[in-house]
Amino acid sequence: MDLSLSQSIIPTPIIPYNKSHTFNFTLFPNFPNSNSKSKHFLRKPLISRQNRPIRIRAQTPSVNNNEHNDGFVLEDVPHLTNFLPDLPSYPNPLQNSKAYAIVRQTFVHPEDVVAQKVVVQKDSPRGVHFRRAGPQEKVYFKSEEVRACIVTCGGLCPGINTVIREIVCGLNVMYGVDDILGIEGGYRGFYSKNTMRLTPKVVNDIHKRGGTFLRTSRGGHDTHKIVDNIQDRGINQVYIIGGDGTQKGAALISKEVEKRGLQVAVAGIPKTIDNDIAVIDKSFGFDTAVEEAQRAINAAHVEVESVENGVGIVKLMGRYSGFIAMHATLASRDVDCCLIPESPFYLEGRGGLFEFVEERLKENGHIVIVLAEGAGQEYVAQDLHQVDEKDASGNRLLLDVGLWLSHKIKDHFTNFKKMAINMKYIDPTYMIRAIPSNASDNIYCTLLAHSAVHGAMAGYTGFTVGPVNSRHAYIPIARVTETQNIVKLTNRMWARLLASTNQPSFLNSDEGIPEKVDQEPIEVMNSVKTTSV
Repeated sequence: MDLSLSQSIIPTPIIPYNKSHTFNFTLFPNFPNSNSKSKHFLRKPLISRQNRPIRIRAQTPSVNNNEHNDGFVLEDVPHLTNFLPDLPSYPNPLQNSKAYAIVRQTFVHPEDVVAQKVVVQKDSPRGVHFRRAGPQEKVYFKSEEVRACIVTCGGLCPGINTVIREIVCGLNVMYGVDDILGIEGGYRGFYSKNTMRLTPKVVNDIHKRGGTFLRTSRGGHDTHKIVDNIQDRGINQVYIIGGDGTQKGAALISKEVEKRGLQVAVAGIPKTIDNDIAVIDKSFGFDTAVEEAQRAINAAHVEVESVENGVGIVKLMGRYSGFIAMHATLASRDVDCCLIPESPFYLEGRGGLFEFVEERLKENGHIVIVLAEGAGQEYVAQDLHQVDEKDASGNRLLLDVGLWLSHKIKDHFTNFKKMAINMKYIDPTYMIRAIPSNASDNIYCTLLAHSAVHGAMAGYTGFTVGPVNSRHAYIPIARVTETQNIVKLTNRMWARLLASTNQPSFLNSDEGIPEKVDQEPIEVMNSVKTTSV
C-alpha cells in the first residue's frame, strides 16, 4: 500500500476558546486534574471524534471587549476516552516506586504544555503548544492486563535497539508489565512472521549492537490485516518505530482501532538518520551519524594531504536534507566544500565547482568535498539518462552522485586542464547507519522510549514523541509527517558553514540555476514527494 499517494494531510480543526474563562487542559472526561488550582472549567470536554489533533485558540476579542488575544494554540493528541468515554482509570504504579520517591514532582501536571516557538516578541501571539510528555497521575490500563508489542520499520539507524530495550524495561520496571511481544520484520511481520517474547533479560545488551534486534523491512503495510492481528492476539499497546511513512501507517492503525472501538493505544517513535522530521529538535541517531562521519572526513583529509593535487570526496547520508553533511562539515573544519540537496550547484562556468576546486588546489594543494547523497540527483539523472526507479517504500532510488562527481572532476582536469589529480572517493553511508548509538543518543533514546510508555499507559493514542525546545512532548502524527525538516539556506547555520569553508554559494551561473533557493529538496530532485514505510 502506497501511503504517500493514498493519504493526505487533513487541515487541523480550530476550536475557539473564550479567554474570559480560566483555561483548563483536562480535555478528557476521566483525565485526572487533582493538582489543578483552577476553579473555572469548561462545562463540556472538548472531544475530537477523529484521531486528529485538537487545536484550541484564544478567541479574537470584539470591539467592546478589553480582553487581550494571546494567540494560544494547543495541538493536542487523541485519547482513548474520545471513543471509549466510560473507560475507567487507575492510580499510576509509579506512586509506589522507590526510585521515583525522591522526585519532587513525580507526575506531569495535566496543564503542562511545551511551546513550539520560544523566541517571541513582546506583543506577538503565544503560538502553537504541545502536551508535555511524562508520567501521569492516572493510567487507563491495569499492568497485569497489558499486552504490548514493538515493531521497527524502514531503514536502519543508530539507536533503534536502545529504543526497543528501553520500551521493554520501561514497561516492566516502571509499570510492572510482563507481557511484551516483538513483531519481527516490519509491518508485514504482524501477519506473516512469528513474534518473540521480550523481557528485560532478552533485551539486556541489545543497545550495544547496531541495526534492529527485531529486524525490519520496507512496505508491507495493510491496515486491516495488522489491526486484525492486533485484535486476535489481544494486544492493547502498540509501539511503532519508523520514519515518515511508518508514522503515517501508525496513524492509519490508530484510526482503524478507533473505528472498531478497541482499547488499543498506538504510540509512534519517529526514526530517521537524516534529521528531517518536522517539529522535533533532532532525530535519534543523528549525533552518532555526525560523529562517525568525522572518521571518513578525517581519512579523506589525510589521503589528499599526502599526495599532490589530492581531491577527496566523502558521500554522506541525506536523501532530501543535508543536516548530516552540514553538521559534519562544521564539526570537522577540514572540509573545503559541502554540497547538499537544498542548495543547487553547478560545475562549469564562473563561480562553479570546477573553478573552486582549481583555486583550492593551487592554494593548498588539496581539497576535501563533503557530499550529501541526495545532492545533484537531477544532474546525474540527466547525464546518465536514467529512468526513475523506486524501492518498496515508494522512495526514489538514488544514483551514486559521489561516483558521478568523482568522474566529472577527474575528466575535467585531465582532459581540459591537462592537470593530473589524485582522486579519493569515500562512501561510508551504510557503515555509519549500522553502528550502535553513542552515549548522547543512548540517553536520548531512553527518554523517547519512556515518554512513549508514559503516554500509552495514560491512554493517549495516535501520537508520536520527541523533544520540542529541549522538552519532550506528545505530538499529533500529522504534524511530523505533513512536511520535512530541511536546511534553510537563509538561516545562520548555513551562513556559518559558508564562512567556514569559504565555498561559493552557487547562486549565479550562466548555465542557469533554479530561482527558488529554499525550495523543497524533493522538488529539486524529482518534483514528487515520496515517503518511507
